[in-house]
Amino acid sequence: MLADCTLKNTKRKKMSDGPIEWPQPLAGRVVGILVEYNFEDLELTYPLLRFREEGATVFTIGPAAGTVYKGKHGYPNKSDRAVEDVNAEELDALIIPGGFAPDYWRRDARFNNLVRNCFLQGKPVAAICHGPWMFVSAKILKGMRCTCFCSIRDDVENAGATFEDAPVVVDRNLISSRTPADLPHMCRAIMQQLLAESS
Repeated sequence: MLADCTLKNTKRKKMSDGPIEWPQPLAGRVVGILVEYNFEDLELTYPLLRFREEGATVFTIGPAAGTVYKGKHGYPNKSDRAVEDVNAEELDALIIPGGFAPDYWRRDARFNNLVRNCFLQGKPVAAICHGPWMFVSAKILKGMRCTCFCSIRDDVENAGATFEDAPVVVDRNLISSRTPADLPHMCRAIMQQLLAESS
């Protein structure tokens, strides 16, 4: 059995042969992710790495550039750009993590304007957990279908949306999910829209 295993390993590409080339279907695409104190750690980190893996340019957008914000569980993220320096026109998609951070963003007109402008320009705008609070404050939910963390369902419905309890809900370019367990579903939905735009 050991000899067989050794034989298989000889067929693998050696590290000395250079880096392995992976397809990068999102090369040339630009994705922004909001960041602020008390973001849900996984809901920022997972898509940030996932879309970089697919070749996209991904950067975080905070109240100020170069500031280290700690997530709910202590994981730090340094904001790449300040929100006032980012225009919807330069983004291909915008991602809104959950946690307690959306309660800060929704009070800031700069963030609400960025979310609203991305949506009105037809860019994929995705929010997870408490992130759909931004859809409420940006006033883009009326007549839309949406999901979210259960504790803000009333807010989503009062904003005029139809709530659906599903891992991901896609209504035009509005994408929403409930909890970190839904991240693969949300990221696939974002990727499908980005790939559709480039085809």
